[in-house]
Amino acid sequence: MKRMIFYYLKAWIQDPHRKPLILRGARQVGKTHSIRELGKLFEDFVEINFEELTEAGAIFEKDLNVDRIIRDLNILTGKKIIPGKTLLFLDEAQEVPRSLIALRYFYEKMPDLHVIAAGSLLDFAIEQVGVPVGRVQFLYQHPMSFIEFLLAKGEKILANEILNISFDNPFDEVIHNKALTLLGEYIAIGGMPQAVKSWVTSNDISTCATVHEIITSAYIQDFQKYAKKFQLKYIELIFNRIPHVIGKTIKYTYFSNEYRKRELEPCLDSLIKANVTHKVIQTSGNGIPLGAESNLEKFKLIFLDIALAQHMLGLDIKKWFLDPTIEFINKGNLIESFIGQEMLAYHDPYRLPRLYYWQQESRVSQAEIDYVIAIDNKVIPIEVKSGEGRSLKSLRTFLNSHSSSYGIRFSVHNYSIFDSIHSYPLYAAVSVCCQDKVALMNLLDN
Repeated sequence: MKRMIFYYLKAWIQDPHRKPLILRGARQVGKTHSIRELGKLFEDFVEINFEELTEAGAIFEKDLNVDRIIRDLNILTGKKIIPGKTLLFLDEAQEVPRSLIALRYFYEKMPDLHVIAAGSLLDFAIEQVGVPVGRVQFLYQHPMSFIEFLLAKGEKILANEILNISFDNPFDEVIHNKALTLLGEYIAIGGMPQAVKSWVTSNDISTCATVHEIITSAYIQDFQKYAKKFQLKYIELIFNRIPHVIGKTIKYTYFSNEYRKRELEPCLDSLIKANVTHKVIQTSGNGIPLGAESNLEKFKLIFLDIALAQHMLGLDIKKWFLDPTIEFINKGNLIESFIGQEMLAYHDPYRLPRLYYWQQESRVSQAEIDYVIAIDNKVIPIEVKSGEGRSLKSLRTFLNSHSSSYGIRFSVHNYSIFDSIHSYPLYAAVSVCCQDKVALMNLLDN
């Protein structure tokens, strides 16, 4: 399956100033697969999985002399690691935090060697040992986007047309409805690569549900790796509650009336570090950067993957195939989360992703904008409408009180522009969210 991250991985190979790379992201988003595909571009590929090859950890514990490390890895694996010809992949690197420190010495002493470290819980290891500033690079990988899903489905022509469509020449109704139907399919199956692969090869909803259950269980099993024993009950409680509170400004009482914020907050922070949930932080939206006037105490949450969230909620995803229009109307908070998931998927992968929303609370009126983003150094508000609703009161309130020249609405409606409101169909989130059209076109051309 084609992934946009591959464009950046290939660019890293060719960069004469490259540094050892750390690929970050949640469990099961496709990091290992992407790096193995990259390994096919090298004469040799050596993968060290510290969970499976536990004895490899001892090689990094003795000292960080890179010549000795490479010699010992050569002996252990029976493969020759040659700078300029070999891709060395350190997988599940959080199991051996010193392997992350070693990246500095690979950069300084063996700069021609291509080294990538990855793992599902890397952020905890980085917090433990730090990383050598200026000696490594980072990339972030997320679940598959809707465009990547279309490519996996063999819908390359439609994917191309979604990218090239204009307000002056929108889709005919039959194509618009096909795109919405496929979007409903994506929301049911989600963007976890194993679930997408299962769906494409089998078209069996129950098989996909099994994949979702396996992934969810793996996240729960991970709790013991990064949470203290007394925190396990809190972290599992929050994990199970997140799909229920999507779209709401978070109060810790939403998770439990029994436990206090000081008990729950560190556990939520751990789930964020594990990349299974993401904050959407409140901002004033007055200027760029959006984080300059943000309120870190006020935030919403979106789950890693829209289909995993539905699985945890026990929802019947067959309805997305029977009548997606009704599901769009009935699943407003989940559709809002889908747009957030798309924004993360198309975010600059070199930077830690941040999402923002805007909220006005006064005695006179209340208004909320689902997302606020920067486009061409301008603050642009985004409102997500899951059904036929046409009221855009909050969007107009924002435009009247800020210097934004236009606002964006995502809905089931076709493309249109009216009175400073740019309306996009939900399936065209990529048109707004993608920050690197070159990488996207490369995905479609290969």
